[in-house]
Amino acid sequence: MTSATIQAFFDDDTNTVSYLVSDPASSESAIIDSVLDYDQASGQTSTASADAVIAAVREQGREVSLILETHVHADHLSAAPYIQEQIGGKISIGAHITEVQETFGKVFNEGTAFERDGSQFDLLLGDGDRLNIGSLPLRVIHTPGHTPACLSYVIGDAVFVGDTIFMPDFGTARTDFPGGSAEDLYRSIQRLFEQVFSLDMTQAREYCVEEPEWEAVVEFWDYRDRQGDGWALLGDMWRGELSAEELLARAEAIETPYD
Repeated sequence: MTSATIQAFFDDDTNTVSYLVSDPASSESAIIDSVLDYDQASGQTSTASADAVIAAVREQGREVSLILETHVHADHLSAAPYIQEQIGGKISIGAHITEVQETFGKVFNEGTAFERDGSQFDLLLGDGDRLNIGSLPLRVIHTPGHTPACLSYVIGDAVFVGDTIFMPDFGTARTDFPGGSAEDLYRSIQRLFEQVFSLDMTQAREYCVEEPEWEAVVEFWDYRDRQGDGWALLGDMWRGELSAEELLARAEAIETPYD
């Protein structure tokens, strides 16, 4: 399988990695999960992070055909419109973005001027959709859980999972946003292991933790309070200081603003 040329750009403020993914056989490229810098204290935005990606595109003589979003991010703004204005490319996101727009349109009491039909994007992608970046095949996998619209992109021999899975020492994305689902996230991770990583999930569970602990973690995401004891309780279980049953009992006792 063809390997993509991948360049990563790490944003310290939001711990976000943006990617420039290029076809080694042509000049065609895609940008994944761009960041528009935002200073909370002043309320000002800047384009330094996006400009670094754009500079790499221009220095390498690349042509950007796709600007891909794995999902709508709660911790940073996307620079996709700015990048498109500078160097082109079709802005693409999961087709279920309309669910996210509908949910947060109500949360923030947006009026009718806020379009909820995904029309802000050039391409609305669904599970199983296939595109190309030059000679590189791109396959879309719908991986909901963190948000209903999350996508993972299989490009050549690499997969870009967004916030579905983090580094091994950091776990998975949060699911306590409106529209999030721990159950959906669990199933999405199963799909990735089965379809992309070629690892049977039964073996993965046995490798990581025993079945009761695995089920406890899935249940726990729906109860935990990220502002309180949630992280500490989960860590206690991984260290063997708290049983699965104790974790669930403690988790169910936590009062969260989402109950």
